[in-house]
Amino acid sequence: MYQTGEKIKVTVFGQSHSEAIGAVIEGLPAGIKLDMERIYAFMRRRAPGRDKFSTPRKEADLPEIISGLADGKTCGAPITAVIKNGDTKSKDYENLRLVPRPGHSDFTAFVKYGGCNDIRGGGQFSGRMTAPLCFAGAICMQLLEEKGIYIGAHIESVHGIHDERFNPINVTKDELDAIKAKDFCVISDKQGEAMKAEIDRVRGNLDSVGGTIECAVIGMPTGVGGPLFGGIEGRISSAIFAIPAVKGIEFGSGFSASEMYGSENNDSFYFDEDCVKTKTNNHGGILGGISSGMPILFRTAIKPTPSIAREQDSVNLKTKTSEKLVISGRHDPCIVQRAVPVIEAAAAITILDMLGE
Repeated sequence: MYQTGEKIKVTVFGQSHSEAIGAVIEGLPAGIKLDMERIYAFMRRRAPGRDKFSTPRKEADLPEIISGLADGKTCGAPITAVIKNGDTKSKDYENLRLVPRPGHSDFTAFVKYGGCNDIRGGGQFSGRMTAPLCFAGAICMQLLEEKGIYIGAHIESVHGIHDERFNPINVTKDELDAIKAKDFCVISDKQGEAMKAEIDRVRGNLDSVGGTIECAVIGMPTGVGGPLFGGIEGRISSAIFAIPAVKGIEFGSGFSASEMYGSENNDSFYFDEDCVKTKTNNHGGILGGISSGMPILFRTAIKPTPSIAREQDSVNLKTKTSEKLVISGRHDPCIVQRAVPVIEAAAAITILDMLGE
């Protein structure tokens, strides 16, 4: 089992092709009525098999809550939910048992677990494990919205094709809701079509592409977080890096701040009635690890799917010889679009946990 959180603890369990995967959520207040339709809708955004831009694997991703509710409300006990795995084709992975996929966890997992790692669908290293993470995140979002805090993300880029970015000083709930309502979560539909065309092109070339996701947290009160290990950036980053395929994260101006003068990167303060705000938001809503009251903004880098149909160079771990590898099975040509709700979920879990401290 894999756990995150201090006050609100989320544990994820299972493997990609095990009978089921699931989550345990501890620390939620009693008496909260869950909106299951909203939870199902959120999870459908991540689910596979929705279109030609994702894996054709078909999974309903309907969580079955087996504890933690009474009369439809949280009762103080940990919420435990399981999600059945149905559309599995484990035989597609047999040739990977001794010949690891370049760019995947196959080799390192083989070494760590002495060759006993579950190779089917990537086992516990699979993106499939983000389904229970989304279930937990959907619940946390409902609780955050009761506090006036909203989280939303969009595809910022796919293989160098960029969407518009959020207005760093003014992101609205209506904007976030409008993006979530789309099948392809972008601000500019024109850029979204260009991204789709690129994904389709590389799919035809038996290859894959990655991209970036921009996420916003709005309505966050000032003063949440702390210095050093208690900072919001570190806590969010830890949760984000638990998502398979994540390779980087930046907040606010991020790496571009290294190319600015201090006078350019500093955000000037001003009073908006009794509220202190900043004229720009290069700090991404966080100063000294503590929320400033401005929108929290961060961008996450997602690598290309390593499971591609092109012939690749690998090794045979038994014979200790070089070997050509051809990967069969069903894989996403780009996982960026399915990762958008996962990023939102990881952020929601972290923010709710920090608000309880």
